[in-house]
Amino acid sequence: MATTTWSLPAAVAATPSAPPVSAGPAPKPSASATPALWTQSTLRTYLVAELNRTDPGVALDDLEHITEVQPQVSRFCHPVAHDLGHAALKKYGSFAKAAVFRNDVCGSGYLHGIVEETLAQSPDPVAAVTTLCEPQMAAACIHGIGHGAMFVSHLDVSKAERLCNRFGQTYQVVACSEGVFMQLFEPDEDDPDALAQLPAQRLAAEPLYPCPEQPAIFQSACYFYAPIYYLQTHDYVDHPGSFVQALHWCLDAPTADGQQSCTRGTGSRLMKYNIDRPVWTAAQCEAAPQAWQRPACVGGMVSYWNVNFHDKSARTKLCPQLSGEAAVACRSASGGSVSAD
Repeated sequence: MATTTWSLPAAVAATPSAPPVSAGPAPKPSASATPALWTQSTLRTYLVAELNRTDPGVALDDLEHITEVQPQVSRFCHPVAHDLGHAALKKYGSFAKAAVFRNDVCGSGYLHGIVEETLAQSPDPVAAVTTLCEPQMAAACIHGIGHGAMFVSHLDVSKAERLCNRFGQTYQVVACSEGVFMQLFEPDEDDPDALAQLPAQRLAAEPLYPCPEQPAIFQSACYFYAPIYYLQTHDYVDHPGSFVQALHWCLDAPTADGQQSCTRGTGSRLMKYNIDRPVWTAAQCEAAPQAWQRPACVGGMVSYWNVNFHDKSARTKLCPQLSGEAAVACRSASGGSVSAD
């Protein structure tokens, strides 16, 4: 997703900067409540209940703590954060009140969930698309609009793209498109209508569908997020070789730009799903079939590292763990000199 820092809309900024006081400090999961290994379903159930019992700030702090203790949770913490956004909007009844608790943990998934639920409840979601992120209109918020556009259109890509096209500037349409295709390839599990619309047969039959058919402005985001579906359907958890297979699969894209975006997207997923083992992750990038793919894949790793930790720490915390060409590519993707300064 976009790494631009999201600024609170004026309506939110006018509210007190501190969340309402809860019953006490954010509790960590008790020994009796913590399973040996969280799943998406058990984590969602636990945190939504905690949010309803306390407040979203407590639940989001808990989510961040859990991802630190069990790094594999990073694989699905973004949709769980979406669910917390949905629950917060339902609890507080307004975008402004729910957004006070904003926390960018798990790629700003909480913000995206608030936007989704706001659009879903809006009597006029078409009009809300271009006003919800005012006045700053920052990319991270508009990315959430893309998720919401898919949420209200039940994964109808064409309808969602028409909503994105209502934005007046190119960066806004592109940011919206990122949310559209992230939502297509990884829909919320609590939206059965959307899941039923997932074009599974077309996705299985046509490499990189529906990316080649998209208008040019939407293609980059489509190719970037397409590896999500590929890796899920190739059981990347039990078959880690599927990451290198995905890098081969990216070469099926009919354009060089599509191949590049797909490769970067695979690097991003590599980092997201294996954030506790960056050396192994970089080795998968280095196994890419084409030499140009290797730095592109590492660049994707860097982009997700910065999103996950909602800062720009890749250069100081990720790159020093790598060696050889992967380390050079990491420093280059992080900005500045490629030397180990």
